[in-house]
Amino acid sequence: MEIIEKAPAKINLGLDVLYKREDGYHELEMVMSSVDLADHLSFERLSENKIIIETNKAFLPLDHHNNVYQAASIIKKRYGISEGIKITIKKNIPVAAGLGGGSTDCAAALRGLNRLWKLNLSMEEMIDIGMYIGTDVPYCLYGTTSFITGKGEIVKTLQPLPACWVILVKPKMSVSTRKIFQQVDTSQITHPDMKNLMARILNQDYQGMLAYMGNSLEDVTIAKYPIVQQIKSRMMRYGADVALMSGSGPTVFALCKKQSRAKRIVNGVKGFCDEVYMVRSLS
Repeated sequence: MEIIEKAPAKINLGLDVLYKREDGYHELEMVMSSVDLADHLSFERLSENKIIIETNKAFLPLDHHNNVYQAASIIKKRYGISEGIKITIKKNIPVAAGLGGGSTDCAAALRGLNRLWKLNLSMEEMIDIGMYIGTDVPYCLYGTTSFITGKGEIVKTLQPLPACWVILVKPKMSVSTRKIFQQVDTSQITHPDMKNLMARILNQDYQGMLAYMGNSLEDVTIAKYPIVQQIKSRMMRYGADVALMSGSGPTVFALCKKQSRAKRIVNGVKGFCDEVYMVRSLS
């Protein structure tokens, strides 16, 4: 029996870095939402006790450096699974882009293996495993618009993002989340009003939501990679309702209610960046 799991990308409608914790992580407040750009994972049992990862992207690691491999390894050891597994990852989400590609693949692996091996794991048990691998994994297990706190492990679901078009633009570079966080000075960065952002989403107030969206990490990433600001400015010039960096970057996303305006933004940035996606918000 083959099982298939969809692994959607995420965007940050809000991201605030509050302070550095004693455990070395940063205390965060985030509002994330998933969009209809997704990887797809398929799972196949193997009689031999081994883990095989296959993918359509040659540059992805296929060993313990891969989040999906790590998820399978932890589950096999923790629950005494003696049979093997082959997991095939069809990558569509850009890598190291601030879109949670590795985390959403890990979450899909946890869900898929839970189903395949009939482990009946609770959401809390999968979150516990996921936190060993990445701090965005807990959100990705839910995959709906949510408020996330702590270092990423506390997830409170909200109303879905109001229906809109999402344009994603990734410049030709990758950004290390770890290195961006190393440069964060919480006294020098902007802090978005997350309380009001959540209130507008809960009320499905699209225009009000736009006014409170923000990302504390933009200050750090843009200083190092000015192209992020250039993309934001270009998207706004072509009619975006809002343009914001996702995660630690470098991907910038725009939201649009009107499809015609979304297409105009896509046409306006295609010559500027190669990786441009026009997708829908997920309910």
